[in-house]
Order: sequence, then structure tokens, then C-alpha cells
Amino acid sequence: MKIRSVHIISFLFSFLILLACGEDTIEFGGTGKIKGKVVEDISFIPVENAKIELSPSGNTVFSDAEGNFEMENVTVGEYSVSATKEGFLTGFEPAQIEVGSEVNVVFELKEETANNRPPNEPKLISPEDNAIDVALTTNLVWSASDPDDDNLTFTIKIKNDKNNDEVVKENITDTIFQLTDLTTSTKYFWQVSAYDSINAPVWSKLRSFTTSNQVNSRYLYVKSSNGNNVIYSRDEDGSESALTPASLNSWRPRKNSSSNLIAFLRTDENFETQIYTINPDGSNLFKVTKTPVAGFKPSEMDFSWNSNGSKLIYPHFDKIYEINKDGSGLRLIHQTTDGNFISECDWSYDGNTIVVKTNNSNGYNVSIYTIDMNGNKKTNVLSGVNGAAGGLNLSVDGKTLLYTYDISGFESSSYRQLNTRMYIYDFTSNTRRDISANKIDGSLDIDPRFSPDEAKVIFVNTSNDGVSQKNIFTQNVNEDGTIDGTQYERQELVQDAIMPDWE
Repeated sequence: MKIRSVHIISFLFSFLILLACGEDTIEFGGTGKIKGKVVEDISFIPVENAKIELSPSGNTVFSDAEGNFEMENVTVGEYSVSATKEGFLTGFEPAQIEVGSEVNVVFELKEETANNRPPNEPKLISPEDNAIDVALTTNLVWSASDPDDDNLTFTIKIKNDKNNDEVVKENITDTIFQLTDLTTSTKYFWQVSAYDSINAPVWSKLRSFTTSNQVNSRYLYVKSSNGNNVIYSRDEDGSESALTPASLNSWRPRKNSSSNLIAFLRTDENFETQIYTINPDGSNLFKVTKTPVAGFKPSEMDFSWNSNGSKLIYPHFDKIYEINKDGSGLRLIHQTTDGNFISECDWSYDGNTIVVKTNNSNGYNVSIYTIDMNGNKKTNVLSGVNGAAGGLNLSVDGKTLLYTYDISGFESSSYRQLNTRMYIYDFTSNTRRDISANKIDGSLDIDPRFSPDEAKVIFVNTSNDGVSQKNIFTQNVNEDGTIDGTQYERQELVQDAIMPDWE
């Protein structure tokens, strides 16, 4: 019985082995092939290295540089074929495989952001459309939203009705922006765009506003913008307004109260320095000169009104010319005898005296002296010294002269100054007094002007390194040199500004 049982078990074991071997060799349904291509939606540019996967089998291949792929020996059946690539939405296509068949599949993949919606159109809130008497410093306010809650950045475009300038402010993340460089009596047009970093920017409707025509400025000065000098005015409350465009280089403002005009220097179309005039609100530009202001460095040149605002005097190399404010009546007043250039001049209130500063082509060998209206020399103030000087301004009564001098006597090709101080020269006593008593060591006091009541001066102070920021200050110049016991007290007025004038 035991032997019979063993034979039966052996037979069953052998049958199972044969059955298993038979399953390895028998085909159930056969195979086919899947070929295809992966491209970008719209552009049809091939997508390389996209992952192609069959479901439910899980077979995987990758597209080549031409976007092509191929799967062989795919068992007969129904499949879902997917194409996946970072930066694109996954594509799906069905495939029915039959024995010996070749199925072609094309994927047109869309970018992941293809379904992202653009921002809503920004709504401009303030100033109201067609608003008038808008302050020269004002806030632009708008609202914006995005249907997908994307983070938005904004761009503002601003134009005006006086010129073709367009100001563009980009990469703004807030929905409020302060404008500080507006001019009086000017109509401005503005638009805001919203950008979600995915879709094209969406622009708001165009709106406009007009600034106030009120001009209460006391101070004029120059700031740098877009690589050019721009003239600004400022009132006692600190509100400032740009009087000249940043697209043109304008500097050295000089206001005359009698004519209610501001004269200044500007580079013309021939790259020459000319005198222009404007109204206090920046309007009514007029070119006065044709023979240019010329000689030493343009930034060191200065000119002067007469007291009633009918004429100007200005330097041209070794000469001083007089000209009417309408550009007529050009007349030579004075010419140096040593060939030195005239860089600065100032005209006395009574119209009888002109003070001039001369220097060589490097800015040195300085002389400061006065002449009468026939060009005859009267009084020598400074000569025979080394170093730079300038900043001429006569007092109303003509008895004193404000000027600067670098007492270090340093001279260099870069016209660097080391210890420039302010002085008041007394023509009666032929003496001078130093009013830079509180000047910081290593700094310069330059470009001084008397205040209208001559109790103070306005001036620029900066480091003598030649590259630091320049700031405008005021200080008293009383005979005893004190205010409440503080000698020559200084007060900062404007940062990062030069060439002040005080009316």
C-alpha cells in the first residue's frame, strides 16, 4: 500500500510540472505596437524626454529629441496612454491594441499655466478722473484683483500735456504710489497695468488730473534724474516741484523777482551751454542766448540778472557779455588782459558794479575783482593764491561779497577741493570773515547765496572725497555770528541737491 501511494504522488507532481511549463509557452491573445509623438500645444515644437506610460500595465518609455516614442510587444487589450513632462499638463490618449496592430498616438501638451486666467482690469481710484487743483505731491491709488489669486505687480505710465515725456514706474507691489515731481498747471494722464507673471499685463483705462497753479516756492535747486540735472522749486512747507524735464540737462537756476522769471543754463541741440528762462511754474520756455556760456567746466559757470530783470550778464571764455532778456542787445562789457577765462559774475543791485572770478583752463590761478559798467577794474578781492574759489554773491547794498575759497591751496587735474570755506568780504574795510566756523572737518562749503534779508546764507556741504552726496544747508550770518548763543548755526534743508537759490 505504501508503494502504491508513492507512485500516485509522483504522478501528480509530474503532471503539475508539465502543466506549469505549458503555461510559459502558450500565447493568450498576442501583442501589438504603440508609436507616437509628443509636441507642444499651438507651436507643435517636439517635447523631448516626456514620460510615456501605459495603464494598467505600467510600461514606460521616454520621447526622443524629435518627440517620438515607441512601445513594442504590448499585449492585446484596451489601454490609457499618458505623457508627462515638467512644466506641462499631463496628456491622456486611449489605445486599442489588437494582434499585430500598430497604434499611433499624438500628444499636444499644454503649459501648466494654460488654464490660468489673467488679472482683472485695475480700477483707478484717486485722483478722480479730470480732477483739478491736485497737489504737486500726490498719491495715485487703484484697486486690482486676480481670479486665481496670483501675486500681482503693477506698472504705471504717466504723461503730460506739456511735452512728450513718458514716465514709467515698474515692479510696484502696492496699490498706492506717491508722485513727488509734478509741475504746476499741468494736465497729467495715467494708466496702471496688473501682471501675474503668467499672462500678458492687463491695463486700466486712461485717466487724467490737472495740478494746482499755485506757486509759493522760496527755494530753487538742482537734483540728478535719469543722468540729467533737473531744476526743482520748494516752498516753506517742504513741497517740491520739478520745473524742468529729466530728458534735458538744466542747471544753475537764478530767479528774478521783478521780472518773475527763472533763468538757468541748459545744453542746447548743438551741445552748447545757453541761458534759458521760464515762468516760476516751469512754463513759457525761452532761449535767451545764441553766443553760448563757455570757458571752464559748465558746472562751475555762473551768470547774473540786473535788479529789474531786464538784462543778464554772462561769461564767454575771457569775456563778459550783457544781453536783454529777450535775446537782443548783446554787448561786450569786459575782457581779461591775461587770457584767463571768466567763470562767474554777479551784478550789484544799483547796476554800477560787476564782480568777476577768473581762472586758467584748469580752474586755478584765481582772481576775484570788481569792474564798472565800462569794464574798468575797481577793487581786487582775491589773487595770487593757489586753490579753487567761487560762489560770488554781492549784498544788496554792494558793501559785502559772499564767496568761497579752498584754503588748502590744493590743485589737481580733477579740480578736487579739500577745505573750501565761505567768506564775507567787506569792501569798506578790505577785510574778510570766515563764516564756516561749524563746518565739519574734511568737508566743503560751496555755492553760497545770501537769503533775501541777508541774515542767512544757503549753501551746499559735501565731503571732500569728490564722490559723496551733496546736501543743502542754511545758516545765519549775523555780525555776532550767533543765534541763541550758537555760532553760525546750520540747518539741513534738502538732501542730495546742489546749486541752491533763495528768493
